[in-house]
Amino acid sequence: MTALISAEWTRLTTTRLWLWGLLAALGSGVFTGLLALVGPENFTPPLPGLDTAQGTRMLLGLLGFTTFVPAVLGTAGVASEYRHRTATTTALFAPRRWTSLVAKLVTYGGGGLAYGLLAAAVAAGALFSVAALKGVTLGLPASTVLALLGRIALTMAVYTLLGMAVGALLRNQIAALVAVGAYFYMIETALMFIPGVRAIYPFLPGGATAALTGFTYLADAVADQTGASATTLLPAPIGGAVLLGYALIASAIAVAAPLRRDIA
Repeated sequence: MTALISAEWTRLTTTRLWLWGLLAALGSGVFTGLLALVGPENFTPPLPGLDTAQGTRMLLGLLGFTTFVPAVLGTAGVASEYRHRTATTTALFAPRRWTSLVAKLVTYGGGGLAYGLLAAAVAAGALFSVAALKGVTLGLPASTVLALLGRIALTMAVYTLLGMAVGALLRNQIAALVAVGAYFYMIETALMFIPGVRAIYPFLPGGATAALTGFTYLADAVADQTGASATTLLPAPIGGAVLLGYALIASAIAVAAPLRRDIA
């Protein structure tokens, strides 16, 4: 298993996928700093400033909204094997296919966590630096800010696994990437506009992430647009448990789905 994980890691780091992931993680963290530099109070419409708990949480939550990126990386990591016909070579190298699938799961799950930690570290450095530069005291204690960023990093790993599950199910790389993008940036949000159906949003990956990170801005914005009451999110511990459940289900799908079908 160690050799297979090492082989998957070599495969990952010898393609451009890891470079795009690195640039995206750095960009996400820097973007958080730029938003802080502009100041939420200068947005259109104006939002609470960094000196308020709501404003700081909102800014951190926007970083969590970029979990789509590691999901895409996970999807590409699995589906690209079928696109470039390397799945056959992998199966010949590891006849017990489940071992190579588990190795891929460990590698990309670890890569997703590394992505999240890097993005969180850059965001933390940028946020604290901007606050010091502007002479502003953040509305949340430093320990709380770091804890929220740590939670966001963990969600990045979960979303990577979710992306891998989609890639394993669809196998067509373009279709899988479109499905991931459409779901996370369109379908989940659209559900909050539908009376009755929006009650399930807190139990979806986006709703659970929002609960874990305390990011209520999206739910509040939808409520303002519809005139309805804001969707009530789950308590943070339950949101984390829901995300853990998704991680386990996604891991099972990423391993089991390819085993039930021919490689070609």
